[in-house]
Amino acid sequence: MDLIEAERKAGALFKELERKGIIAAGKSEKEVNTEIFELAFEMFGIRKYWHKRILRAGKNTLKTCDEKAPNLIIQADDIVFIDFGPIFEEWEADYGRTYVIGTNKLKHKLNNDLELAWTECKTFFDSKKEITGAELFKHAVLLAEKYGWEFGGEIAGHTIGHFPHERLEKEDKTNYIHPENHQDLFALDKSGKPRDWILEMHFVHKKEEIGGFFEQLLTK
Repeated sequence: MDLIEAERKAGALFKELERKGIIAAGKSEKEVNTEIFELAFEMFGIRKYWHKRILRAGKNTLKTCDEKAPNLIIQADDIVFIDFGPIFEEWEADYGRTYVIGTNKLKHKLNNDLELAWTECKTFFDSKKEITGAELFKHAVLLAEKYGWEFGGEIAGHTIGHFPHERLEKEDKTNYIHPENHQDLFALDKSGKPRDWILEMHFVHKKEEIGGFFEQLLTK
């Protein structure tokens, strides 16, 4: 088991929840969150997550994962995003995807743009031998603007690893792809090992009250 295998299993979980049609109009965010939690236990026997399981619908998709939000009911023409951090055999995954219910063109564009921008940002990262968290965050923000959105998050990613990994203390910006992290992302951790990173994209359109989220392993 390693980070790549942990992500593969997280991807399989998301594909299964799509196949089962778990995200559906008329359900509450909390209800869908619980159904996915039970599906993860059914598929992989896991009940441990390294961060709070996040599911946002409608105007809640404007909020960052740290912000509190009311428990909304998913509507017939809605947008929903999920951010789960399951632990597979002590290896962490962090996986985020957006789903659109209905045919709203703007919402579908947002969903498509998120993955395109994530891929572009990874290509940019992979082209570098040195890059700070601040530089990569700036590039993520520019990509949001390129596609006609606003970057909705305070960070564009964070470290990840074997559970429990280097504690993600909010005041230590070197653990984040953050505008105040001026450390090289390729720098070794405190134990002298290479660090692995998650890249996350949170794009929003405040006037339309919609947002979307896409994240997965950056360093692989």
